[in-house]
Amino acid sequence: MEGTISLGIYDKNGKLVRVLQQQAQLNEFAVGADGLVTQWDGKNDDEQDLPSGKYHARGYMIGSLKLQDLGESSPPAIENDAGAPVKVRLVRNPLRSEKKPVVELGIAVDSDGSYLKTSDGLPLFTVSETPNLTRAWIAKKSDSAVDAWQDDGTKVHQFRVSNLDQIMAFDCGELELK
Repeated sequence: MEGTISLGIYDKNGKLVRVLQQQAQLNEFAVGADGLVTQWDGKNDDEQDLPSGKYHARGYMIGSLKLQDLGESSPPAIENDAGAPVKVRLVRNPLRSEKKPVVELGIAVDSDGSYLKTSDGLPLFTVSETPNLTRAWIAKKSDSAVDAWQDDGTKVHQFRVSNLDQIMAFDCGELELK
């Protein structure tokens, strides 16, 4: 499978504490004997040292998603529900026993634009690089597509992201920070 990789570090409660890679290309990793290699400095996303203990690394391989710009739009009619995550079926990882893996996706905004993220906060895919967005919504369009709306305070813009069934979850296992 070709695409980008998003990888996070999670604490013992399953909370995302560090985004190690966000939409990284394969060439951003070193190639090891049995997989790709990256480094973690033991810090969280705020550059603070984390306490010693056990952590977990897991992520997603994001295949060739298709992004369509649908232009200016009205806010979604389902606005009250559109902030809720949507469930999407993933490509089955041959190394995992899950028969029909599912991920909950949401949408978030930051100073750089909008992006799809997992329900636990791991960024997966950039929807728009529009700065200064005030809010965003997401709704399931089909089994492999979502519609996303973003608001910059003056207008609402709509996008469709499809081929979501080209995402595969992977687990890197447990790490011990001493």
